[in-house]
Amino acid sequence: MADHDLTGFDQSTFTHDGTTRQVLRRGTGPAVIVMAEIPGITPKVLEFAERVADLGCTAVLPVLFGRPGRDPNPRARGRLASALYVNTSIAKVCVSREFTVLATGRSSRVVTWLRALAAHEHERCGGPGVGAVGMCLTGGFALAMATDERLLAPVLSQPSLPLASIPGRAHTIDISPEELAVVRGRCERDGLQVLGLRFKGDKFVPGERFAFLHRELGDAFVAVELDDSTANPDAYLAPHSVLTEHLIDAPGQRTREALDQVLDLFRTRLLEAPTA
Repeated sequence: MADHDLTGFDQSTFTHDGTTRQVLRRGTGPAVIVMAEIPGITPKVLEFAERVADLGCTAVLPVLFGRPGRDPNPRARGRLASALYVNTSIAKVCVSREFTVLATGRSSRVVTWLRALAAHEHERCGGPGVGAVGMCLTGGFALAMATDERLLAPVLSQPSLPLASIPGRAHTIDISPEELAVVRGRCERDGLQVLGLRFKGDKFVPGERFAFLHRELGDAFVAVELDDSTANPDAYLAPHSVLTEHLIDAPGQRTREALDQVLDLFRTRLLEAPTA
């Protein structure tokens, strides 16, 4: 797959509390904030956004890192160039004060900006509320954003922070205890549902993390855990990216069923629910 030239996506910026970032949009209807994984908004992430737009929602993609549309696959531009691009994105995240990569019991500062973006898009797009999907490094952001009652459909796809390679990090996720309590209250009071996706063998998203979310949120946390054998074998990395790089987009495939489950959540919570 070659780089995507962003055709079909509107480009603008959004500013909150002195921070301005580029934002891509596609579609009409209630907003779904699509937060990309490392190294950034790849062609596969844009394909997912197109599916969200085809559903009848507005896919809103904030540029948090990387170059939008660039394909990181080493088959597209060579192994050295691909590794350099990925490592550059990782390095920028690790040194940024807006991303909490290692610490437990903390939400990343960037979540405040993302909540403001979601509120802005809700006002702009209308509907009963907003959806959000985070992937890998941004996976837990969708959970922390759910402290805002406008967030009706949070999806955590392979949530990888804090890094589980460090002892004590597997049994938690990147959200503060206070914010997690707010989300738990919404689940108990409002029937909020949190959807999580992972491959069972993914070392970045250990089973203990999903067990933690089960303990904290009860039946409101719906886990989709896939065997590694269901991942796209043509992907260049080990099974990890359920909705993008490791998706097999064909009927009957488990990853396609997971994608359909995500889209069904957006449909029922944003398109079929009454507007407040």
